[in-house]
Amino acid sequence: MRTGTVERIAGVLVGAEGLALVGIVVWQLAAIAAGDTGFIASAIALVVLTLVGAVAVIAFSVAIVRGRSWGRSGGIVTQLLILAVALGAATGAYAHPLIGLALAVPALVTFVLLVFAARAAGRAASAAAE
Repeated sequence: MRTGTVERIAGVLVGAEGLALVGIVVWQLAAIAAGDTGFIASAIALVVLTLVGAVAVIAFSVAIVRGRSWGRSGGIVTQLLILAVALGAATGAYAHPLIGLALAVPALVTFVLLVFAARAAGRAASAAAE
């Protein structure tokens, strides 16, 4: 299936989020190596979970670029999770509203692009069925 510009841009943005997660994994590994962890078992578990998330988000990115619906669905869920984290960063006892905003704006843009890509794919499927 041929993908449109919106879908390719959304795929690149989701891929950038996946690469950011890889960066977080590197940061976590550096913290473990420096001894900045309270419990090594928890730190390793967090690294593994973050790496699994990074692989999943990168897989969503590749699937979006290839026009697969499961990639768009996974990308939309990823954006909603990022928005939840942004809300948590912007509110609460240790709130950092600018960090919340820095997380929320790209997630909102990517979310909108993914919804447009899904609608375009739906129209294309309807046209092909006729």
